[in-house]
Amino acid sequence: MEVLNRPELTHLQVGENLKILQIKALSGTGMPKHHSTTEAVIVVLEGKAILKAKETEYLLEKGSSMLVPAGLEHSLTILEEFQAVAIMAKDANINFNN
Repeated sequence: MEVLNRPELTHLQVGENLKILQIKALSGTGMPKHHSTTEAVIVVLEGKAILKAKETEYLLEKGSSMLVPAGLEHSLTILEEFQAVAIMAKDANINFNN
C-alpha cells in the first residue's frame, strides 16, 4: 500500500509523565510500519481502521481501545474517517521504518 497522506498527529497535552496525541485521518490513508519506544494506549473516538501487527489484524472502531506494547512494529490502514487519542510516556518516540 502506497501511503499518500499520513494521519495528522497533534500533541493535545503533555504532563509530568504522560502525553496525549490526537490522531486524525481520512479514509483510504494510513501509517506505514512504525513502533513506539514505550507502550501506548489507543482510544478510538470516531471511524474505523485496521492495525496490522506481525501476521494479525485488529479492527479499531469507535469506542474501542488497544494497548500497543513498546517496540511492536505495526501499520495502520484507515477504513472510515478516523479520530483517536494515543496515550504514552512523555519521553516516547514514534519511529518509522525506512
